[in-house]
Formats: sequence, C-alpha cells, structure tokens
Amino acid sequence: MDFNLPQDLVDYLAELDAFIDREIKPLQAQDDNERFFDHRREWARTDFDNGGLPRHEWEDLLKEAKRRADRAGYLRFALPAEYGGRDGSNFWMAVIREHFAAKGLGLHNDLQNEHSIVANYPFVLIFRDFGTPAQQAEFISGTLDGTRRITFGLTEPNHGSDATHMETRAVPETRNGVAGWRIDGEKMWTTGMHVASHCAVFARTSGNDGDATGITCFLVPADTPGVKIEEYLWTFNMPTDHPRVSFTHVWVPETVVLGQMGRGLAIAQHFVHENRIRQAASSLGAATYCVNESVRYARERKPFGKALAENQAIHFPLVELATQCEMLRLLIRKTAWEMDQMPKPEVEKKLSDKVSMCNYWANRLVCEAADRAMQVHGGIGYSRHKPFEHIYRHHRRYRITEGSEEIQMRKVAGYLFGFMGPNKR
Repeated sequence: MDFNLPQDLVDYLAELDAFIDREIKPLQAQDDNERFFDHRREWARTDFDNGGLPRHEWEDLLKEAKRRADRAGYLRFALPAEYGGRDGSNFWMAVIREHFAAKGLGLHNDLQNEHSIVANYPFVLIFRDFGTPAQQAEFISGTLDGTRRITFGLTEPNHGSDATHMETRAVPETRNGVAGWRIDGEKMWTTGMHVASHCAVFARTSGNDGDATGITCFLVPADTPGVKIEEYLWTFNMPTDHPRVSFTHVWVPETVVLGQMGRGLAIAQHFVHENRIRQAASSLGAATYCVNESVRYARERKPFGKALAENQAIHFPLVELATQCEMLRLLIRKTAWEMDQMPKPEVEKKLSDKVSMCNYWANRLVCEAADRAMQVHGGIGYSRHKPFEHIYRHHRRYRITEGSEEIQMRKVAGYLFGFMGPNKR
C-alpha cells in the first residue's frame, strides 16, 4: 500500500503553482486588485448601495483569472476530454482543492464565489447526462463560453433541506397552440440570478407532498414574464448574490423540461458527491492553513519575554487540530480514490456515507481551526488584517449548504444502522 502521491500529480501541482506565480499573482497585484483580498476585501467586493451584490470590478477580475486559466488549459481540468478537459479524477481534484486552500486567500482560489483556476462545471455534466440533443448543443457550449449561466432553483422559503415538500407547482397549459407548463411558486438562495440566463426551477408536477418522485426540472429563461427577484438575502459573508425569486404564472414550452418528467430530484443529486468531497478537501486545506499560520505566529510572538510557542496552552489545541487534519486527509483521499473505482450511481449506493463523513467533519474542523487561529493571534487575529475571520465566515456556510451537517450525519447513521446502503436490512 503506497500513500505517496503519484509523481504525475505532484508534477501537476508544481505546474499549477508556476502558473499562479506567472499569471495569477501579477494580476492580483496590478491596479490595486489586492483590495479584494486584504483588510478592505468585504467593502471592495460588495456594492452595498446595489442590494449588496458583487461589484462589477470584482466579478470582472474573477472572469479574467478564469480566462487566463482556460487559455492555459487548467480551468476545465475536471471535465471530460470531449469538452476540453483532462478527465480529472475525484482523487486529483481533492488534492488540488486542498493544495489551493492551504495557500490562503488569493485570486487562484476564492470559494466565496466558488471560484478557482481549476473549476467545477456541474451543469456541463448534468446536460451531458440529462439533456436533450438540442439542450446539449445550446447549454454545454454556452456554459463553457459564458453565454449561458444557469442558477439552481430548488430550496424554498418554507422548505430547506426537505425538497420533497416544495410548494412550487407546474401545471400543463397550452398557449397559442403550443403545449407547455405554467409555474407558480418561490425559491430561495438562487445564487447567481443577477447574471443568470436561465434558472433550473424544480416544481411538483404530480404526486403528493413528501414524494421523492413527481418533481420536474424546468430551464426557465431569467427574463421570462412573471420571474421576479424579490430581494437579495444579506449573509454572514458578503457580497450576496443569493436572492429570493418568485414565479407568478410563468409559462414555458415543453422543450424546457430537463430530464425525465417527475424525476427532477435525480438532477439535484447528480453532482452532490463530487461537490461534497471537493468541498471537504477545500475545508481541510483552509484548516491546515489556519494551523500552520498559528504555529508560525506562536514561534515569532514573544510576550512576557518568551515565545508563545513555549506555552502548553498554545500547544495542545493546535496539536489536536493538526491531528484531526492528518486523519481527515487520509479519509478524504481514500474516499475520493474509491469514488474513482466505481460508476457514479454506485457511489450513492456504496460510498455516500463516507463522502458525508468527510464533508461534515471537514466543514466543522475548519471553523474550529479559524477560531483557534484568531485566539492564538489575539487582537490582530480578530481583525480583518488577517484572513481568519473571512475563512470562518465563508466556511461556516458549508455546514448548512450542500446538505447541512445534520443531513450528512443522518446519511451516515442510515448506513451505520442499516436503514440504507449496502447493509440495508
């Protein structure tokens, strides 16, 4: 059993680091772009007079970084080769995401916007696996060239983790001789709606509240009459692009149905395991950064005539965090490797509990590590002149989004007690 990273992966990390040094760091340094990452970052990123939306300059900077990464051949790494990617595995993506986050804040990887020079493209794979030929032709290339941007309309004001009780309804309706659907309801946290071309709206089309079937996904153009952004929800981690959106008598033709009628939740679950393991790796990397920075500072800081690092009160909490990081790294990499050994549908049946373990524990760990880093650094750690408060605010949301940690723990319990998974009774 060999726990060493493959040499070609080690070489690729070095290649990415060289690209960051050559292209991304100079871009971050020019024209005072550093304001988006130093103590001014929240103000610089947020247009407080425009609903708290991201400033155009911030989003333009992210686009330019992605454009350079795509030109260099890195942005689409995780995608199949047929879409310009390198068939990047879950294992490689987990290692890359941890590596990036362990560098700290920077233009190479800022997950407040799910931005990275090695990107996720969940909708490309969704259209590949669920789209009609016409939808594939329009939305795969459109997603990659930026002419199509799809947001996710699943969560509702009265229904968060439980999508099976959603109140949004779609009923058949013919207009001007064209068969279609009329959609009525509301969605929450439709991230990116301010720049979206379409919203993937999930609505009940049949069955009863609580049924996992009977929910259908519709690709609703964002400018369809009856689609309205009601408010942008200000969050712990600004800027916000997370609105509440209403759909009132919104009519769409049958051609916008994505996937099978009544099987929309399969689309919502399609990318969840890949996303969760990559998110866990990012949280692990950020936790490692917090620990390493705390150790470095404790060795340099000398109150009362001796280094902080000589105190057991500093040692023990950081020892516990470092130990958890090491153990979690092994679980994340093992789980990601196992995901690569089986078809996607088998992951849900055989490995979903391990993915959930990685995700909820990593997201909790990074919050603890950021909190401890603030404590070790004292007043300067609490200030925005250090990145720990930003790391805490960002990663705290991961304990709720992508399946709350309670949902993840329930999945683990289901496998453990035989309510689901390979040991189901």
